[in-house]
Amino acid sequence: MDFNMKKLASGAGLFFTRAVQFTEEKLGQAERTELDAHFEPLVTRADATKLWTERIFSQMEVMLQPNPSVRMEEFLYEKLDRTAPKRLSSGQLLGRHMEDAARTLGPETPYGSTLLLVGDCEQRLGLAETELSQASAVALLNPLRHFLEVDWSNITKERRLLENRRLDLDACKTQPDFHETRPRNYVLSASASGLWTREAEKAADELRLAQAEFDKQAEVTKLLLEDISSTHVNHLRCLHEFVEAQALYYKQCHLHMEDLQKELAWYDADALITVHTVPGMDSDWLVGERGNHRGKVPVTYLELLS
Repeated sequence: MDFNMKKLASGAGLFFTRAVQFTEEKLGQAERTELDAHFEPLVTRADATKLWTERIFSQMEVMLQPNPSVRMEEFLYEKLDRTAPKRLSSGQLLGRHMEDAARTLGPETPYGSTLLLVGDCEQRLGLAETELSQASAVALLNPLRHFLEVDWSNITKERRLLENRRLDLDACKTQPDFHETRPRNYVLSASASGLWTREAEKAADELRLAQAEFDKQAEVTKLLLEDISSTHVNHLRCLHEFVEAQALYYKQCHLHMEDLQKELAWYDADALITVHTVPGMDSDWLVGERGNHRGKVPVTYLELLS
């Protein structure tokens, strides 16, 4: 318990010292160690990469799943490491409703048979949309998520550690120089002189150690920031895969719609003939109407279903 309290007090003291150092730097009351000239552009590029990756990732989620409630549910399932229940896409649901309506209203009627055709096409379009969502997640969404949740987390941790190392180094630099402040007007006793020398050596050792740790951490952080170039190359490849998935999706949709148009051509309203009786007309004939045209149709050429 005493050890934990001492460790806690030591950590709190270090945090307070760094906070004071940081505040004094912001107020211009303390000097700070500057990083090399190539470091700042790397930081700027990394921050910009993170910002735009977040925006692209967020908008892709909206595009692939417009319903925010479903997105939140899928997010929770993912965090709980559980499989989300399978859902039909909006196109598949629309297609099923059309097919159910056709069966209720009569699949043999022009309207019902057309509902069946369109419903089947909508289900195929919905399935293609689901496949696009799955392919897009693998191609681009997951790599972007990995960068934000893993790679950027590591970069942030190392940058924070570098800032702490810099504050520690600057704190050591602000310590008094024992060689310059040693009294020169009188002679110290042997014990006092030894103590003074030990303190001077201790301060020099702490400064060297702080400088070494700062340089080491600066190199580690710089390597991570330079690796952003590799991230760009990886995301470029993922972007190409995403475009390929979209191209396949739109090609499938185009083919499905072409097939539907060809099938619907057989059910063109102008190609349908409506027949009915007229009082006083010979029973061997009916009046037929096709679009804007009207004429007599012989009953012998018709098959009456009811």
